[in-house]
Amino acid sequence: MAQPPGQPPQDGSASPSGQPPQGGFGAPQDPRQGTPPPPAQPPAAPPGAPQTPPQPQPGYGYPQQPGPYTPSGPYAQPGPYAQPGPYGQPQQPGPYAQPGPYAQPGPYGQQPGHGYPQQPPYPGAPGTPPGGSGGPSRGRTVAVVAAAVAALLVVGGTVWAVSGGADDARPAAGKSQGAEASGGADPANPGDGSGDGGDDPENLNKGRKSGESKVLWYKEAPDAPGSGADAPGMWITDKVAAKAAYKQVFAYEVGNGEPAWDEITLPQKICAVTPEQSADGKIVVAYMSGVSDRAKCNQLQQIDLATGEKGWKGEVEEGGLFDSALSIELSISGDTLVAGRSQSGTAYDLATGKKKWDKEKYGEACFPSAFAGGARLLAVSSCSAASDNQHDEVQELDPATGKARWTKKIPEGWQVARAYSVDPVVLYMTNEDKKQWNISTLKDDGTVRSQVDVDESFAPECGWAILERDLQGCAGVAVDDDTLYLPTEAKSGPNEIVAISLDTGKEKWRTKSPADRSVLPLKIADGALVAYVEPAYDAGGRVVSIATSGSGHEATTLLQNPQGAAQIENGFFSKDLDYVDGRLYLSTTRLTGSDEAREKLMLAYGK
Repeated sequence: MAQPPGQPPQDGSASPSGQPPQGGFGAPQDPRQGTPPPPAQPPAAPPGAPQTPPQPQPGYGYPQQPGPYTPSGPYAQPGPYAQPGPYGQPQQPGPYAQPGPYAQPGPYGQQPGHGYPQQPPYPGAPGTPPGGSGGPSRGRTVAVVAAAVAALLVVGGTVWAVSGGADDARPAAGKSQGAEASGGADPANPGDGSGDGGDDPENLNKGRKSGESKVLWYKEAPDAPGSGADAPGMWITDKVAAKAAYKQVFAYEVGNGEPAWDEITLPQKICAVTPEQSADGKIVVAYMSGVSDRAKCNQLQQIDLATGEKGWKGEVEEGGLFDSALSIELSISGDTLVAGRSQSGTAYDLATGKKKWDKEKYGEACFPSAFAGGARLLAVSSCSAASDNQHDEVQELDPATGKARWTKKIPEGWQVARAYSVDPVVLYMTNEDKKQWNISTLKDDGTVRSQVDVDESFAPECGWAILERDLQGCAGVAVDDDTLYLPTEAKSGPNEIVAISLDTGKEKWRTKSPADRSVLPLKIADGALVAYVEPAYDAGGRVVSIATSGSGHEATTLLQNPQGAAQIENGFFSKDLDYVDGRLYLSTTRLTGSDEAREKLMLAYGK
């Protein structure tokens, strides 16, 4: 149960911080990620840099900007959602000093902070008009909001966007200086002439130095509209690397990049994907019902990653008033697929597509508005929106039946913005009125285990949740059974990774970036923390391993990416990353639609 005002915390404690925020829907943001789209002319390169202007986004593809959780790219302000609107307040800094809902002093206590980036509350909550169609899909890393930047989006009669053309001005992740086409042996791109290399492949390994990894293979992006298109999702198995882009789903053999199966082309653009794959390698993608303004993101297609076979096809039904399928979120937990609308969710058997259950309004006007899948299935509901008791509730659901195993009432005024982890449950919450944030870990019964009590500015990479909460839209965060790993904001020089105890909320240790660039946690593998050091214009990125136990937490390099491909690696407007079986997979999450350069869809690095 939530604590009454003024009472001490149930678990952990908190200290004030006071960091100015920026960004979207209370989502902690990467400092590279929040400015408006980069200008058509990037800044001049420093002395000694290659003559071709470097791409404007360092690492993870985003331009740099100061501030705690103060991204600079499509997810920070000013941006189209910086103005006051019917769903929230102006998206601009405030002293997001951090009391949290379960600490003190003040109502429900005070919690230390890392600069909560403010954005209007999600559309589609009870009492508000439903959100518009499209929107960034829900991905494991960053979700790009280019659709909102490229054209006007009218939601409930309110204009929510800016003038078009932003994507056209954005440099493409194309050919780099020093990565000229080469007729030499062993080109990195085994293409078939259909958009993934053609008859003029580039040798991205040209000039590779001793000790550097190599580009095992790369793929060029398929054609996309001039306004751009989403490329959500990336799924890696022991044999296949799969990627969605615009209307298609591709799969490549992990070792050599040869097509693993014929690409799947869907009737309309892909609008949502399951960030997870099932234990037997199944995913589901959603695509639009048409091209009109009334088209919905409601067409479902199951796909077998091993074979490329299309399984069952279904349609997400409309909900009640203000419960729209204009935009949906997809989650997998066990053998259950959940499609979340703006105020409810429907579960399907992942193998057959047969409907299992609905998660609808319950209790005191609680409307399920977001779901997170994986080892646990979480639902976040907005309750009593029309009363003075407005609050969120978090539930763990039984994937088989939809019944709640436990319910956690979040104190009034606080919203659950992100789920950093579902097992253990780690929630990032915001209070827009008080300009505060909170990170809470819950026990297996839903009670509070601890709250983060570290006076620091953190900067994981999170997408801008426009039409939904996008609970699982953060990268740059890793969690194991007893520790949360978060990257700090890079204020002057490289940043650090901080390990935080899930039992106490206190800092356990921290380690600096092994280079003069920012480092981001990727995952826990074989008991160690795997992290990604971002590239520079003259240096490739790096994958490192950091011991999580003992007294030494220095980074050991696993892969040092080649300098010859650094500008391509550095030039993605937004990236998805994964490190599996000694290979680093990098893909874009947004296609520019530009014809001026050969835009890269996906690269694989290895030794």
